[in-house]
Amino acid sequence: MGAPGLMVVKVGSSTLVDESGALDRGFIRSLCDQVAALVAGGTRVVVVSSGAAAAGRDVLGLPGRPGDIATLQACAAAGQANLTQAYADVLAERGIPCGQVLLTRRDVMDRDGFLNARSTLARLIELGAVPVVNENDTVSTAEFAFGDNDMLGALVAALVGADLYVICSDVEGLYTANPQQDLAAELIGRVSEVTPELMSVAGGAGTTFGTGGMASKLRAARAMLAAGIPMVVCRGRRPGVLAQLASGEAVGTRFEAPAGSPHEGGRKLWIGLAEVPRGTITLDEGAARAVLERGASILPVGVVSTSGSYAAGDVVNVRSPAGDVIGRGVARYSSEDMGRVRGIKLDVIARFLGEDRAQPAVHRDDLLVF
Repeated sequence: MGAPGLMVVKVGSSTLVDESGALDRGFIRSLCDQVAALVAGGTRVVVVSSGAAAAGRDVLGLPGRPGDIATLQACAAAGQANLTQAYADVLAERGIPCGQVLLTRRDVMDRDGFLNARSTLARLIELGAVPVVNENDTVSTAEFAFGDNDMLGALVAALVGADLYVICSDVEGLYTANPQQDLAAELIGRVSEVTPELMSVAGGAGTTFGTGGMASKLRAARAMLAAGIPMVVCRGRRPGVLAQLASGEAVGTRFEAPAGSPHEGGRKLWIGLAEVPRGTITLDEGAARAVLERGASILPVGVVSTSGSYAAGDVVNVRSPAGDVIGRGVARYSSEDMGRVRGIKLDVIARFLGEDRAQPAVHRDDLLVF
């Protein structure tokens, strides 16, 4: 296994701050040393960094994490410049320019925005810079927020076509159970499929300073498996961890589809990662199996229920009978029409509504299967 040509490294707030919640500049220096070594060895690096709000709390003298959105956004505004400058100063000492990229889901919701973000990142990389990406928390709203930077990092990895996506966390990786509660919990070294059983052992956010937990990392892993991009969850403060990963050493938990597995293209990844789902359709057993095993389109006859308010052309979550999200796709019917045609065969729809209305609920070309 050769060194990855392009690595996306996501660093969480819980890894970036010290015990008091202040930005740990010593760790940032160590991380930048590792990035510089990778760049010197020919690996291009994109850093997706949390920590702006944590840095802002320090700047503004607040004792803990605020409970209201306005103060959190003020913290992000106060801390973002400090955070980026911390990276830029250390990288500049090593002759590496740094470019700040702030994104919200709204920025990439339309296809043009998605492609523009990809072009900006690609050009920064071509010019020898290390992009430092963060969610633009100062203007993002709950509806359009990524929610945590694990999924933002997955989106960036898909945008730039990364060879490896690394989540530097405060845990060693994914365990068979919560290691803080079960001493018999074992680290899982490799995962080729994110199953409902795996999702059931994932918890919420692990620290005061972070917003993501193992569940968010598994959602990101599910997207990366679909994209064909290997992903590793590891302890970010492990000495030399990025060099170890670049050399192929087994560290943390590696999520990777079996060799030769098909992976999805850019448009489907945009549907699955960037767009905000406006509703949900739930399939019967036969339709779910056809989607998962044969990559089939979703026909109205296989839809058992619909929820949310959406228009034709909006993105919806696709759930199995058990309630698991198995994909995300573009609905061909509005929520009102989906309620009318669900459970009905296409020839019956054509007879009563016209041939032009008889179409898949979600076409396979518009469906990202997790």
